[in-house]
Amino acid sequence: MKQYVIYTRVSTEAQSSSGLGLEAQERDIDIFLNNFSEVPYEVIGRFQDVLSGGADDRPQLALALKLVRSSGAELLVAKLDRLSRKVSFIAALMDDAAIKLRVASMPSADKFQLHIYAALAEQERTFISERTKAALKEAKARGKKLGGLRDKTMKRNAAIQAKAKAEAERVVKIAGPLRQSGATLASIAKTLNETGIPTSRGGAWTPTQISRILHRAG
Repeated sequence: MKQYVIYTRVSTEAQSSSGLGLEAQERDIDIFLNNFSEVPYEVIGRFQDVLSGGADDRPQLALALKLVRSSGAELLVAKLDRLSRKVSFIAALMDDAAIKLRVASMPSADKFQLHIYAALAEQERTFISERTKAALKEAKARGKKLGGLRDKTMKRNAAIQAKAKAEAERVVKIAGPLRQSGATLASIAKTLNETGIPTSRGGAWTPTQISRILHRAG
């Protein structure tokens, strides 16, 4: 019988207590088990850390890996970045012959493909970080000339962001279970529109908007 040890990770206590992030991971893992796993299967352990993806010292992951090595089970994670954001850390695990790794969101990926994905993801994060620094530098330079944003504008932007976040959380509670049960993005959008739940701008939902919100929640 196929055996799995499930590992999940959230970055903050807030994510852990609210379920945001964790629910998405559990949803992806359930989709994998129900649609892509060999059968019969058995989950012999579940472990979760509440730590940054850059942290190397993760006690629950250590326990999960210990069980994987002793049992021959596969370590199952929702996404590769839940395991680690460091390609060196992931590469070291893949080099361990006693560890079998399976990523729910990439059910058919082998170790080589996962290694490539980890390396590309790390490069992208580095680029995004440098791009953010450059944008902040440019904004600061413009602020010296233009005086920056006024308090009223900043408050309005904060209110818009808060409203969008609240909307996303509400929609995820509806769309998440529907998506997990196999509903298409189009059918989810139709359901939201038929129940009278508007977007933040009062418009109709589209499959693209649903996909974007579910992706951000994950």
